[in-house]
Amino acid sequence: MSDPISQMPEAERESSPVGRHRLYDDDVSQTIDELIAVTGMNPETGDARFVRDLILTSLKLHPDGRDRGELKLMTAALKELRYAYKVFHQYPDVPKISVFGSARTPEDHRDYKACVQFSRRMAELGWGVITGAGDGIMKAGHEGPGVDASFGLAISLPFETTANTVIQGDPKLITFRYFFTRKLIFVSQAKAVAVFPGGFGTQDEIFEVLTLIQTGKSTMVPVVLVEGEGGEYWKHWLNYIEHSLLGYGFISPEDIDLMKVCATPEEAAQHVADFYRVYHSSRYVRDDFVIRLKAPLGERAVAALNEEFAELVRDGEIVQRGPYDVETDHLDLPRLAFTHTRRNFGIVRRLLDRVNQLGDAPA
Repeated sequence: MSDPISQMPEAERESSPVGRHRLYDDDVSQTIDELIAVTGMNPETGDARFVRDLILTSLKLHPDGRDRGELKLMTAALKELRYAYKVFHQYPDVPKISVFGSARTPEDHRDYKACVQFSRRMAELGWGVITGAGDGIMKAGHEGPGVDASFGLAISLPFETTANTVIQGDPKLITFRYFFTRKLIFVSQAKAVAVFPGGFGTQDEIFEVLTLIQTGKSTMVPVVLVEGEGGEYWKHWLNYIEHSLLGYGFISPEDIDLMKVCATPEEAAQHVADFYRVYHSSRYVRDDFVIRLKAPLGERAVAALNEEFAELVRDGEIVQRGPYDVETDHLDLPRLAFTHTRRNFGIVRRLLDRVNQLGDAPA
């Protein structure tokens, strides 16, 4: 078996304090493999290397000289992530949407009522709703679908110590110590994001989501901006985006397409549903961007994509094909694939919208 522990360059081993502590010796590798086997996992499998690396990384912390505070942070963060993934793993077939917004929004406010309507509609469409589990918009996001379709990601704060009454006590409620682990779960588990008016925390969340999508660090998902009837929050926010960010050249024109301001909760829910009409999911296989489809496109549709989105293709052209050899999931779905420039993700969003349009058109 190829052992990643022994693959570190000799010069790096000799110069590293970890190397001097013999963490790369064969007996250490064997001991780690024995620990992996105790859990029931076969050390020979490909996934075992990740567990092996986790153990080795942990062992490096002492010779690296990490202090107690750093050790506590890393330990707590890993425990939080492990538990969160365990909870969500129980609901793999439920698409989920993360809903952000102010904890201060009162229950008689138009934004609260709009969020109840929106989240209820998403549940009717078969979606689960993730919120921060507090009051305000977070509670509205749970009130709409009810507890059975709700997931809560609470944060321990001095002034926000309990979850809202809808999700409190439910096994799908997870409490985090750190914002960064909480935000990772918000993004990694969501196939869509909805944002209602809010303060610093809400702005932090929406800009985090948009940054990850804009840079290709996150899967492309629909981002809808929603508020109650007659509100002007997103009108003023978008004015800032267009004048201060786009106007000064800090973002590209196509980045505006990464989000959509919706006039009503119903429009927002429909926009999310429409994004997955033909498009299913995507991934990279090396430098190839692979788009999984719920139904194949016609030859004319593929030709139209090549003509309209040539700037996204580094080499060759957009082709329709079956799964790559390295893929292991959704093998029954047709694919569109091309070697991507790894840039212009706003235009990638336009490409996915066009795929949905062409998939709906007559052959």
